[in-house]
Amino acid sequence: MTNKTEAETEEKHSLSFVEQLVEEDLAAGKNDGRIQTRFPPEPNGYLHIGHAKAICMDFGVAERYNGICNLRFDDTNPSKENTEYVENILNDIKWLGFKWGHIYYASDYFQQLWDFAIWMIKQGRAYVDEQTSEQIAEQKGTPTTPGVASPYRDRPIEESLSLFQKMNTPEAIEGSMVLRAKLDMANPNMHFRDPIMYRIIQTPHHRTGTKWHCYPMYDFAHGQSDYFEGVTHSICTLEFVPHRPLYDKFVDFLKEYDGTAAKGLDNYRPRQIEFNRLNLTYTVMSKRKLHTLVDEHFVNGWDDPRMPTLCGMRRRGYSPESIRNFIKSIGYTKFDALNDMALLEAAVREDLNKRATRVSAVLDPVKLVITNYPEDQREEMEAINNPEDATAGSHTITFTRNLWIERADFMEDAPKKFFRMTPGKEVRLKNAYIVKCTGCTKDADGNVVEIQAEYDPLSKSGMEGANRKVKGTLHWVSADACIKAEVREYDRLFNVENPSADERDFRELLNPESLHVYDNCYVEQFAAERKPGEYLQFQRVGYFMADPDGNAEHPVFNKTVGLKDTWAKQMSK
Repeated sequence: MTNKTEAETEEKHSLSFVEQLVEEDLAAGKNDGRIQTRFPPEPNGYLHIGHAKAICMDFGVAERYNGICNLRFDDTNPSKENTEYVENILNDIKWLGFKWGHIYYASDYFQQLWDFAIWMIKQGRAYVDEQTSEQIAEQKGTPTTPGVASPYRDRPIEESLSLFQKMNTPEAIEGSMVLRAKLDMANPNMHFRDPIMYRIIQTPHHRTGTKWHCYPMYDFAHGQSDYFEGVTHSICTLEFVPHRPLYDKFVDFLKEYDGTAAKGLDNYRPRQIEFNRLNLTYTVMSKRKLHTLVDEHFVNGWDDPRMPTLCGMRRRGYSPESIRNFIKSIGYTKFDALNDMALLEAAVREDLNKRATRVSAVLDPVKLVITNYPEDQREEMEAINNPEDATAGSHTITFTRNLWIERADFMEDAPKKFFRMTPGKEVRLKNAYIVKCTGCTKDADGNVVEIQAEYDPLSKSGMEGANRKVKGTLHWVSADACIKAEVREYDRLFNVENPSADERDFRELLNPESLHVYDNCYVEQFAAERKPGEYLQFQRVGYFMADPDGNAEHPVFNKTVGLKDTWAKQMSK
């Protein structure tokens, strides 16, 4: 009994504060014990890892408490939205490993919201304002000084009704009129100072076409959409804390409008809970800035592996499990923080170590000739696919007289603790033989163009009595049985730790060395046959994934992350 209690206590402590609040509602019998969440992205860009944190919470709460999480597209601004973004959002959520209950759109409720807005006008709780956006902003005052009422605030109800209908016509001019809620211009919460409910947008909608010319604002559409769908917990990020009273106010109006308040059926209302956003060092999460990076060609599209987008991380070789594990490790709080990119990369390394297939690749090659190995001989050496996974099996790699090794693995005049290839010293070629370097050949400029070595034919890996120990083990590929490849190595996208907090134009903060392309690499045949989505470890180099730009004849690989965190060491120098 004691052990069970301790386990339950430990589990309770491991719950996020959001989950604790959900459990309190369940214990209190709210919403008849029903749990329903939603993930409500605006389809105006691609999802990034910040959205992944919200996805993990929205879907995770529903999974944990046997509820349902629906997907709702907040498509209330047709000038920025399209079906391309919708499709990619669906793909990203699936890739992360989550399933939604139903798919909804805010546009599903345009008629209901319109009718509700007309009711508010008739109740004297909304009016059409013909001021400019600058005038409205100026009259709202400041957090310490009350606002000034619009000259249109007390216009006749019939006049506002007529103008509101006019707002939804093809002739309406954008910016000429807005519909505002008549609340409290002196309220210390600026969002209560007669917030805008509707504005004119003359851009065809990706779903409704030209049926509507007047669209609801987020604050007016969001809470009502939650209410229409039966959402019990509306979980969002901290910037919506000051919006919560307005969210509740509009829900109160809606209850009055649909009669539930009068009938005493007031036990259901969505509960808004806010948590901290996910911010990462050396990148930005602003959709506006990410759009700029794409539109002005600072990166090669939304799925550029340097981007914090989920499709970019997928293309780079991050696993969905690693992202979920990272988000779980940083947790959910009420305080914004800047998370170190190194923490994410550590989570990626830990996960890929368990799932990545080991292959051989040489990024900066130099020729190694085994002078005493027969010129026409070929051997197939067994290579274990993953030493962390006994079920992963193995593949063969071809060994011949002529090999490629990494240029950095040879030094003609090496220091004492250089345990790689140097004249007179032995090293093991992984999965093959022990070889002793006998010399090298240089070009006219003194650059090493070939290394010579002799092999011990009795030292083959796996051969009885071949476990003679040497201090260095090198990877290699056969120069006679390999494929030339392109490898793309990525660095931080920005040169400053927190570009979002820097007052300079964020374009000036970009790292010009964020992409390095190796176009003279060689990989074993087995590696060349791997497809995008297959996790690889280039032995002794790092984790990689095949890129869609390549093929079996000319493979292209993206470096996901190195085997060790070298960035932190560089920054500490």
